[in-house]
Amino acid sequence: MKIITTALVDDHALFREGIDLLLSRVEEIELIFDVGSGAALLERLKTQMPDVLLLDLDMPDMNGIETYQRVHDLYPELRVLVLTMHKEERMIAYLMELGVNGYLLKDTNREELKKAIITVYQYGMYYNDRTSQALLGGLKRKTKTPPKLGQEIVLSRREQQVLELIAEGLSNKEIGEKLFISTRTVDGHRTSLLQKFNVHNTAKLIMEAVRKGFLPE
Repeated sequence: MKIITTALVDDHALFREGIDLLLSRVEEIELIFDVGSGAALLERLKTQMPDVLLLDLDMPDMNGIETYQRVHDLYPELRVLVLTMHKEERMIAYLMELGVNGYLLKDTNREELKKAIITVYQYGMYYNDRTSQALLGGLKRKTKTPPKLGQEIVLSRREQQVLELIAEGLSNKEIGEKLFISTRTVDGHRTSLLQKFNVHNTAKLIMEAVRKGFLPE
C-alpha cells in the first residue's frame, strides 16, 4: 500500500504540532504540510496536493465551511476529512450532505484517525456511529438554513425529540407517553429548552428553534 499523503489546516499551532507528532508514528500516512488558515491552504494547494485533507471549522477570516466550498469547487477530487470540536448532529449532517468525506471530533484517538484517513483514501467515505446517527436525524429535520459556526446551543438527542413533539403541539403528558418517560422528565426538558433558547414561552421557543435551524421551516 502506498503512503497516504495528508495535509492539515487549523489555526492553532499547538494542535497542528500534535497531529504532526501523532501521524509521524503511523507508517501508512505522511503529513506533507500544515497551515493555519483557509487562504494559506488555497495557496499551498497550487503546488502541493495531498491525498486527504484534514480540515478544522473554527478559523478566522474564512471558516471551515467556506474553505471546504472553495476547495471543493477548485479540486473536487480532493478528499476532505473534517476534524473539529463541533459535535452538533445538525452540523455533522449538513457537512456530510454538503459532500465532505468524513467527520471526526478532535477528541478522537490515534487509531480512529488512522482508520478514518485510510478509509477515506481507499473508499471515499468514512462513517462512524456519530455521523450515521446525525445523518438519520438530519433526514427528520431537513432545513435549508445552514448551521452557523459559533452557535452555542447544543441539544441532546432527547431534547431534540422533545422539541420536535412540542412543535407538533403535544402536551407534556402526550410527549411522555410517546417517549416512554415521565411527565416530570418532559417538564424538565421543556424548562431546559426554554433556558437554552433564552425564551419564556412555547411559541417563542418554536420560533427560535426554526430560526436557528433546529426545526424545519
